[in-house]
Amino acid sequence: MEYKKSTIFVTGVARPSKDDPVASQYDLFFLSLIVDKTNDMIISAACNTARPMTEDFICSLIVNRNIETDLESITSEIRARFFGLLQKALIVALKDAHNRYSIAKKL
Repeated sequence: MEYKKSTIFVTGVARPSKDDPVASQYDLFFLSLIVDKTNDMIISAACNTARPMTEDFICSLIVNRNIETDLESITSEIRARFFGLLQKALIVALKDAHNRYSIAKKL
C-alpha cells in the first residue's frame, strides 16, 4: 500500500498485564498508527494482539478519528466498549503514540 506524503508513522508502546495472552508472546504491546498530519486523522492502525478479531475491534475504535481532538473520546470509548485484558495497555499505548505524533508533527 502507498501512503500520501502527508502521512507519518508513529508507534506507542505499553506493558501488557501478565494475565494477557499478549504477554506470553511479546514483552510489549505495540500500537502503530498512520496519521495524516494535514488533518490529524488516523488513517490506519495495527497492533500486536493474540487474536485478529481483537486487532480488528481495536482498529474500529481508532481509525478515522482525529488523534488531536478525539483523544479523550477515543479513550472513553475504549473504556466503554473494550473489555479485553489489554484495555489499560491500549490506552497507555494510544497516549504514547499521541505524544510521539505531537513531537513528530513539529519536525
